[in-house]
Amino acid sequence: MAKPRLTRQQKARRQFLSSIGYTAAITGVALAGYIPVMAGNNRLRPPGALAEKEFLSSCIKCGQCVQVCPVEAIKLADITDGFGIGSPYIDARKQACDFSCDGLQCVLACPTGSLTHNIDYPAQTNMGVAKLKIPKLCLAVQGQGFKGKTRSGEDYNGILRFQEVSRWDPVPLADQEFDLEICDLCVRLCPIEIRANQCDEGKPPAGDESQCPPRAIRLVEFKGNNGVKRMKPEILDGCVGCGVCEMVCPTNPSAIVIEINTERGLGKNKWMPDASMVKTVKELK
Repeated sequence: MAKPRLTRQQKARRQFLSSIGYTAAITGVALAGYIPVMAGNNRLRPPGALAEKEFLSSCIKCGQCVQVCPVEAIKLADITDGFGIGSPYIDARKQACDFSCDGLQCVLACPTGSLTHNIDYPAQTNMGVAKLKIPKLCLAVQGQGFKGKTRSGEDYNGILRFQEVSRWDPVPLADQEFDLEICDLCVRLCPIEIRANQCDEGKPPAGDESQCPPRAIRLVEFKGNNGVKRMKPEILDGCVGCGVCEMVCPTNPSAIVIEINTERGLGKNKWMPDASMVKTVKELK
C-alpha cells in the first residue's frame, strides 16, 4: 500500500520542527563549555597567572610552559574544562610546583603574558593559599611523628628538589626517607621556607638578598584534651599556593590542600623585595 503523500503544510511543519531541534542541539553544544565554569571547576594555575578571566582570554594554549617545567608539574586541561580546554594547570597532589627553576621558566616561556612577566621571584607569585582542610588526619595535630617514605605504597612518581641530594636535579619523592618526632613535612619541604632558612643562615638563594621571602608556614604547639603535645600548621602571609605541602602530606587524602586564588594577577602580588627583607625574615623566625 502506497504511503500517503505529505501536504505542503505538513512538510513545512516538519521542517520547522527540525530547525528547532537543530538550533537546540547547536545551542546546547555551545553552552556546554560553560558547565565547568558554572560548576566552579577552577584549576591551580602556574606561577604568575593572571586573574582567571584574563588568563583564559589571553592564553593561546601553546604549551610552552609545559615544555620548560623542570618537574613536569604543568599539564594541559582536557575537554572536561569546557572553554578552558588546552589551558595549563597544576594538580598539586600529583606534582606540585617546587620552584626548581629559580628563574621561573614557565613565566619566561609564556609568549602572551598570561603568566605575567612582571614577577621575578617565586615569593611574588599568588597561586593560592594552603589550608588545613582535615585537621583530624594531620599527624602533627595528633601529636604523631612520621617515619618512612611519604606517599609510599602508591604508584607515585612525583619529584622534588632536595638541597642535600642535588642543588639542581629534582629526585623522586618516594625515594626519600624521613624519621620525624613530630611530622613537619609541610614545613620542612616548603620551597618558600627553604629559601627563608637559607637567608637566616646568611646564604640567600644565588647570593641575592632580594630573594629572601617572608615565612609561609610553621607549626604552632597546643595541648589536646589528654595533655598530649600537639602541633598545628599555621599558614603565614608568605604562602604562595605552590602546592608542595599538599603533595608531600603523607595522609590519604591530604590533610592540607591549596585553596585556589582566581583573583590573582597584575598588581596583586603579596610581596615585593626591599632592602629590609632579610632583617624582617630573621625577626619572624
